[in-house]
Amino acid sequence: MRKFFAYVFGFILISVLLAYLHFDKLAHGQLHVYFFDVGQGDSVLIKTPSDKLILIDGGPDNEVLTELNGVLSFFERKIDLMVLTHPHSDHIKGLIPVLEKFEVGAVLITGVAYKNAYYDVFLDKISDEGSTIYFADDNTDFYLSDGVFIDVLYPFFEIRDETFENLNNSSIVMKISYKNHEVLLAGDAEVEIEDELVLSDADLDADLFKASHHGSKTANSYDFMKAISPNYAVISCGLGNDFKHPHEETLETFSLFGVEVLRTDLDGRVEFIF
Repeated sequence: MRKFFAYVFGFILISVLLAYLHFDKLAHGQLHVYFFDVGQGDSVLIKTPSDKLILIDGGPDNEVLTELNGVLSFFERKIDLMVLTHPHSDHIKGLIPVLEKFEVGAVLITGVAYKNAYYDVFLDKISDEGSTIYFADDNTDFYLSDGVFIDVLYPFFEIRDETFENLNNSSIVMKISYKNHEVLLAGDAEVEIEDELVLSDADLDADLFKASHHGSKTANSYDFMKAISPNYAVISCGLGNDFKHPHEETLETFSLFGVEVLRTDLDGRVEFIF
């Protein structure tokens, strides 16, 4: 019986080690960008060449934990930077269980004023966690030692405690650069903010673009796409969602620019490796 348990323990140990080696080899020296399949919501994980983890939004429920466990090893339980683009439920709710299951080193938020029970819980948890809290503006930059650069493009100035009639337009817009590759993530920012970004001196050019506001027709304008000129766009939305995302008008705009579109509702989790 002892031999049997020894064999079982040995098998489990070897399996865990092999899994760790597999995930370690998978990420080493490359930038991984995962667009999680979290239904009608947003959640993006960036894994840097030195295995730093950046989680942007958490989707509408606990599904983000399943997605994280699908791409991380058992030993990876620290999110180095968590970003909340804006506190709508389909972006913030999934971050709460992540805060309960993972260590979180730093959090980037706008600090915008918004009455929502999940937002209150989130703010309490990041305070209890003792995470370093950054408030976003266009001077917020993160230079990582492995060559990854995170640049906040919007908001242009700190909007902590401000109220927005359209909360989508408080979204953090950020660009992640590594070597000669660039990824633009625009949260749910709508056409008003897109126009402001186009008129600003922001460098919007990117290979990969996460479609704004789940592919809504209130975003992803012609002028914005012209400024970004992406090769790929990823639309994060739920299958058969009530909002009819993505909108046909958005898909037509992408088509005009020859952008290859991937969708989490049809393609599941989407991964890019640079």
